[in-house]
Amino acid sequence: MWAARLAVHAMISSMRALETSMRPNIFTLAGACAFLCLCLPVHGQPSTKTLAENPPKAAQEKDPIAIVELGAATGWNFSGGAATFAPNVAAEVTPIENWLELEAGVSPFYTRKSTEWDTDLLFKKPWTISRKAEFMLGIGPEWVHLRQKGKTMNSISGELAGDFMFWPTRKHRFGWYLEPAYDYSFAGGHQQSVGMSAGLLLAIR
Repeated sequence: MWAARLAVHAMISSMRALETSMRPNIFTLAGACAFLCLCLPVHGQPSTKTLAENPPKAAQEKDPIAIVELGAATGWNFSGGAATFAPNVAAEVTPIENWLELEAGVSPFYTRKSTEWDTDLLFKKPWTISRKAEFMLGIGPEWVHLRQKGKTMNSISGELAGDFMFWPTRKHRFGWYLEPAYDYSFAGGHQQSVGMSAGLLLAIR
């Protein structure tokens, strides 16, 4: 009986001594945790300085709704004849970013004997060369309306074009383009021609 009591008193004394020795360590550990929580940044939550330097994508300037091309075009027929020149107007939109660009354009060619309107719709795949340069390769149909010697003819052609776009600033508000093209007519004779258009780019936002 006395032996059991002595064992219990010894156990209680040991636990009290252990508690007394651990008390400073517990306070030290709690203080260290509080210091880390107050001083170290929380992962996943950028600081105010980081947000100011790198604003979220939604806060950055939005992509243009459309890009307008204003310039001039020239064409030369493989069957011969002099080169022809015309003003060129086109508009471009982006249905699928980095994958698909749609461009619709028109060029009226005037000569002494004829008037020709070329209207095309190109499906383009874009590639980004740098922040100030892009290249697109496009293919699509072209409608040709020709009035010559009092007669009017309409025909469909296929067009293959490469489009180089250059932007002097990273905001892509204005720039210039260079677009070589090859045309193949599906009408009788299957005339072929090459052309080139160049001019200014205007971004509509």
